[in-house]
Amino acid sequence: NEINEFSLANPRRNIARLEKDGLIMKKPTVVHSRSRVRERNLAKAKGRHTGTGKRRGTANARLPFKVLWMRRVRVLRRLLHKMRDAKKIDKHIYHALYLHAKGNQFKNKRVLLETIHTMKSEQAKAKALADQAEAKKSRARARLAKRASREAKKSDQ
Repeated sequence: NEINEFSLANPRRNIARLEKDGLIMKKPTVVHSRSRVRERNLAKAKGRHTGTGKRRGTANARLPFKVLWMRRVRVLRRLLHKMRDAKKIDKHIYHALYLHAKGNQFKNKRVLLETIHTMKSEQAKAKALADQAEAKKSRARARLAKRASREAKKSDQ
C-alpha cells in the first residue's frame, strides 16, 4: 500500500506530504570539501609538488616563451619611455635603444641601464671633444685675425 503510494507520489505536493508524515526522509546534501585542495595549493605556492615528475606539459605550455618575451619587452619599453620623458636620454638614443630592445639585444633591465650609461658617457666624451676642437678653432681664428690686423697696420704705415 505504502509502496504504491510512493510510486504514485509524483507531484511535489505529494512528496512534501509524505515527508511531513515521516514516511520518507530527505537525504543530506553531499559535501564536496575543497579544504585539501586549498592546502595543496598553499603548498604549491611555496614550491612543493612541482618537480619534474609532476609536470605534464612542456615548459612552453606551462609558461609560454611569448608571455616571457612580452613581459620583458614591456619592462624595457616602460623604462625607455620614463627616461625619455624625464629628459635623461634624448630621442635619438631612445629610438636606437628601442629598436635594440625589439631586436632582443637586452636580456633584462640591468643590461639596458648599463648600455644607456655607456651611450651617455660616449656622447658626453664626443661632446667634450667637439667643444675642445671648436675652442681650438676659435683661438686659431682669433690668432689669424690678430695677425691679419697687424699686417694690415704694417702695410698702412
